[in-house]
Amino acid sequence: MARTIINRVAFFTEPLASPGKGPNNGGHHSMSRRYQFVSLGRSSVPRMGIHMQQGRKEVSVDLSVEEAQLPKGDTWSVHKFGGTCVGNSQRIKNVASIIIKDPSERKLVVVSAMSKVTDMMYDLIHKAQSRDDSYVFAVDNVLEKHRSTALDLLEGNDLARFLSRLDTDINNLKAMLRAIYIAGHATESFTDFVVGHGELWSAQLLSFVIKKSGVECKWMDTRDVLIVNPTNSNQVDPDFAESENRLEKWYSQYPYKTVIATGFIASTPYNIPTTLKRDGSDFSAAIMGALLRARQVTIWTDVDGVYSADPRKVGEAVILKTLSYQEAWEMSYFGANVLHPRTIIPVRNYGIPIIIRNIFNLAAPGTMICHPADNELEDGQKLESFVKGFATIDNLALVNVEGTGMAGVPGTASAIFGAAKDVGANVIMISQASSEHSVCFAVPEKEVQAVEEALKKTFRRALDAGRLSPVQVIPNCSILAAVGQKMASTPGVSATLFDALAKASINVRAIAQGCSEYNITVVVKREDCIKALRAVHSRFYLSRTTIAMGIIGPGLIGSTLLEQLREQAAVLKEEFNIDLRVLGITGSRSMLLSDMGIDLSQWRKLLKDNGEAADLGKFVQHVHGNGFIPNTVLVDCTADSAVASHYYSWLCKGIHVITPNKKANSGPLDQYLKLRALQRQSYIHYFYEATVGAGLPIVSTLRGLLETGDKILRIEGIFSGTLSYIFNNFNGPRLFSGVVGEAKEQGYTEPDPRDDLSGTDVARKVIILARECGLKLELSDINVDSLVPKPLQASASADEFMQLLPKFDQDMSNKRKEAEAAGKVLRYVGVVDVSNRTGVVELRNYDNDHPFSQLSGSDNIIAFTTLRYSKQPLIVRGPGAGAEVTAGGIFSDILRLASYLGAPS
Repeated sequence: MARTIINRVAFFTEPLASPGKGPNNGGHHSMSRRYQFVSLGRSSVPRMGIHMQQGRKEVSVDLSVEEAQLPKGDTWSVHKFGGTCVGNSQRIKNVASIIIKDPSERKLVVVSAMSKVTDMMYDLIHKAQSRDDSYVFAVDNVLEKHRSTALDLLEGNDLARFLSRLDTDINNLKAMLRAIYIAGHATESFTDFVVGHGELWSAQLLSFVIKKSGVECKWMDTRDVLIVNPTNSNQVDPDFAESENRLEKWYSQYPYKTVIATGFIASTPYNIPTTLKRDGSDFSAAIMGALLRARQVTIWTDVDGVYSADPRKVGEAVILKTLSYQEAWEMSYFGANVLHPRTIIPVRNYGIPIIIRNIFNLAAPGTMICHPADNELEDGQKLESFVKGFATIDNLALVNVEGTGMAGVPGTASAIFGAAKDVGANVIMISQASSEHSVCFAVPEKEVQAVEEALKKTFRRALDAGRLSPVQVIPNCSILAAVGQKMASTPGVSATLFDALAKASINVRAIAQGCSEYNITVVVKREDCIKALRAVHSRFYLSRTTIAMGIIGPGLIGSTLLEQLREQAAVLKEEFNIDLRVLGITGSRSMLLSDMGIDLSQWRKLLKDNGEAADLGKFVQHVHGNGFIPNTVLVDCTADSAVASHYYSWLCKGIHVITPNKKANSGPLDQYLKLRALQRQSYIHYFYEATVGAGLPIVSTLRGLLETGDKILRIEGIFSGTLSYIFNNFNGPRLFSGVVGEAKEQGYTEPDPRDDLSGTDVARKVIILARECGLKLELSDINVDSLVPKPLQASASADEFMQLLPKFDQDMSNKRKEAEAAGKVLRYVGVVDVSNRTGVVELRNYDNDHPFSQLSGSDNIIAFTTLRYSKQPLIVRGPGAGAEVTAGGIFSDILRLASYLGAPS
């Protein structure tokens, strides 16, 4: 209920001197005053006139006061805008727009000083107490910054009122700074009084801009409302009861629905101006939110929310949608850029959520800090959801105190930490063995020498007697903390954390875990900190199907694969949670390496500009030894037997291998059997679909038949896209040499067509399929009918071969005519006769209605005759040559690997 009192009064005011302030110090509005009231009778006309003089002030006021009760609860929304948000006139306009568009019934907005202003004010203090005359010019810079901003934003009476107030404040500041200059010293009260002016000016500017838009609002000097008690730790404790009383009184005089409040500043119970210290504006907003029982408190900043790790150190860090109050507190303590821990306390008591949002990206929803939802703790939850984030603290030293004299001796720990307290050291982390034989703790590196000396002094007798070992100091340490709701009680979280560190070759020097189950803390070498952070973050946050890839052989097929990866990478990541990262590309002469992933849109330029001498061992170590990507695959796009010889050692190291290179599977039988045995007894994958049919599913079809219990009788097919093209076009009057030349010109053949015509490539495919069927054959066991005339097999060059080939056209033309006369066509095929345990590659005749006769272009066709498919063979047909389809076959194997690793099907 509200009641109206209308009085006409005149009163005189005098400043009530505070410590360090005299009655003639400029009469700043925030000082306490004695009021002498003289009643002038009642009036129905609200009117206020103020006339101020130096020292004694005469004020004549007509005032109409609506004494309104302060409403509390969900009707209030609290916003806080930091210095960056109000850094210039345009940004202040943006803030005003956000406030005006907020649909909340009531809004309280806490603002910081304009960007850099608080630093400028501290610099004024420093210059003045250092008796540096330049403080006078520095004050003028502060004045000009706010004057120019006001000229951009305001006009008319509002501009005049603000500039008048600004000039008065600046004159008062100059007087105080002059006193500090003379004394050569600034008390804490003086300092707090000076530095708090930035918030006063930004609050007034914002309130005028909002009024200019037609929204009624009032600015609040929070030194009239927020009362805090200083502590011994350079912090303050809010007096909520007194602050609530003062807020209610303030609101009874100014019952506005939009209030612009100063952040950072407050008063002591004795009305002495003070500040809320570090992150004070955030704290102001939290306190105001608690006093108003607001629906929410929104902290506006220049980042999209709270990250799972420092994005400057971990490129894959993600914005967290929610954090519990405790999780936010833990991450803040360990250095994450969230909020100061004390900011969380006022709102947590009332369950008021804090939302961190980016003023420069309004589309980002931000991070909500609130009580955890019940469904976050249900059974069957993923590990990732229990570990919310990771934070680090650098520049620490580990102090270890140990000895047999510690076990079972009461007060030892107290003496250790008492010594640290006596020298003012901040103990960051403590770890103690259950045997009480040793205690180690981490302190800032700059404080460790004093701690070491204090411990030596405290335990001098025990050290001299040998009951304690010499105090051990381990410098250059960092702390890594994993934070998450109930994560410690979730089986597998700790194991996953330490497994990730182990695989990244990170040595853990100390471990601490609180029974609150909110964090696991480890101490590592400082130089290992970023690597450790990336390793654990990737294990919990990256998709299980994040794969580090190394591409060997960026030739025609390799470069085509890289292009396909570039085109599909975003889709695979967004829709299928498959994250493919090419960390290395190597040719025979040069290689390109990257820690986070090569930009595939410009890999050629990067390889040319930043490439280094090719070194296969270094290449493999880089791709596999990254330490923070859980899976590694090497893709061999060469036809090099030397590269294929490394497959076994790579599989032994846990590296998956995918290849179109036939050399390993068609090479010596003993090496092949050794390779397949290793593959079968491990969870490491070796895929080679593209070795036989390029992009056609030949090997997978054969495996499917065998694994489902079918018995293979015969495999027959046209396995060469090159030879398929040649014989599909070798008809009518055309000469064989002419068709071969055409195929060479169109890129169907190898640079030397003899590599295709010899039948060796088809023989390798036949031996691969034969071995898949269980036949223990060597390549030499395959009978091959070469299409290269014997006299030309020793030709010096491909050009010489092509020049001499027409001399042998008649022989091939005769074979074609014989086939045509019998109603048949010529086809070059490979056959695996499983029943007779043989293989052959030869030129055969097929009826015109046979499936092999119906081909066109460079298509391949393979027929599987099995017990199930004995009457009508199972046929696989399609393009069997070309970089696109071969690269597609390799890509298919990569996706099959991702599926095996857990990607959704």
